[in-house]
Amino acid sequence: MHGAETLGGIIIALAIIIFISPFLSNLLKLPISIVEMVLGALGGAVGILHSQPIFDGVAEFGFLYLMLLAGMEVDLRELAKERLSFYLRGGLFLLLLYLFSALFVKITGYPQVFLVIFSLISIGLMLAIQQELGKSDWLSLALKVGVLGELWSIIVFSGLNAYFEYGLGKKFFLILGLLVGILVGVWFLFQGVRALFWWFPQIKYRLMPAGIDKYHQDIRVTASLFFIIIVGLMSLHIDVVLGAFLVGVFVKTFFSHNHELEAKLAPFGFGLMIPLFFIHVGTTLNFHYLSLTLLLHSLEIMLVSIGIRYLAGFLFPMEGLTRLKFALSLSMPLTLMIATATIAWKHQFIDDYWYNVLVTTAILEVVVVMLTLKYIAGKRKSPNPTPHSHRSKGEQ
Repeated sequence: MHGAETLGGIIIALAIIIFISPFLSNLLKLPISIVEMVLGALGGAVGILHSQPIFDGVAEFGFLYLMLLAGMEVDLRELAKERLSFYLRGGLFLLLLYLFSALFVKITGYPQVFLVIFSLISIGLMLAIQQELGKSDWLSLALKVGVLGELWSIIVFSGLNAYFEYGLGKKFFLILGLLVGILVGVWFLFQGVRALFWWFPQIKYRLMPAGIDKYHQDIRVTASLFFIIIVGLMSLHIDVVLGAFLVGVFVKTFFSHNHELEAKLAPFGFGLMIPLFFIHVGTTLNFHYLSLTLLLHSLEIMLVSIGIRYLAGFLFPMEGLTRLKFALSLSMPLTLMIATATIAWKHQFIDDYWYNVLVTTAILEVVVVMLTLKYIAGKRKSPNPTPHSHRSKGEQ
């Protein structure tokens, strides 16, 4: 009975936060994801919100849903059109992140796991940026580079998790082999489906009809793929984030004729599931460890993360302010950072203090990045045109 009452209190608190967040976001001129995390942190601090199996599970599902939507922003046919130079720059960009991270860790004496943490990239929260600011060329480039970084970060995270769990034994190499095998299998699957749909294009229209469909078959196909892949990866002890992302990529690449699908999925995600994830992230902040020293460490980690991305961003032709926005957008590996901190803490590679530093950093990065990008976007907006403001080409 007590458990039911506790769950009921959590549900009511979540309902209130979800309801009032848009109003507070408009009132305070803050991105709604920040409002949700702050309210989650406050709810956790006063004891209204706390870890509970159903709440934890729904929040994790919210993140996987966010990764599904993130994958739907990636069309492999468009990526395949990119020149070799893009992939060379993207690979060198990732390499530079690790070199800069290794240099900083060597100089400062930070724990070795920070070599990975500084270099993590996740594109999930780029959708929150796109939701706030709209689509743009620099964000499109960041998404493409982010896809490479996300895949590599998940591979590194899975390898790190296996290393923490099993050491450099047979099990470690078995997990790595499985991961490589899955990625190779996915590549062959994509090639096979592409050939199938090329020879028999009617199949994709049967699976996912365009236009009005009273059975909502597009939702059914996407949901079926989503859950099958997630359960399959869970059974293999492989991180499920990769699966959610690849399902989105698959749907976007092969069923792009259905223009309504993303518009159907997004409202449920941004209206319910993703807010629950952001609120849950806020509750993970432990105010007991909060101190000036902790905040300074978090600020240092955040600035280094943004700084090394800005420096590596010189590989891509863009002007200074655009490069800063590019670096900022790639500096929010929220859940990957918390997940990496969690496994490092569980296996005693970092202590309680550094774990809370990383949780604080993960939240701080989202707050700072979203506010900074929104501020830059506001400053760059041109004033409303007036008859007197128009000048001829010669006058300019």
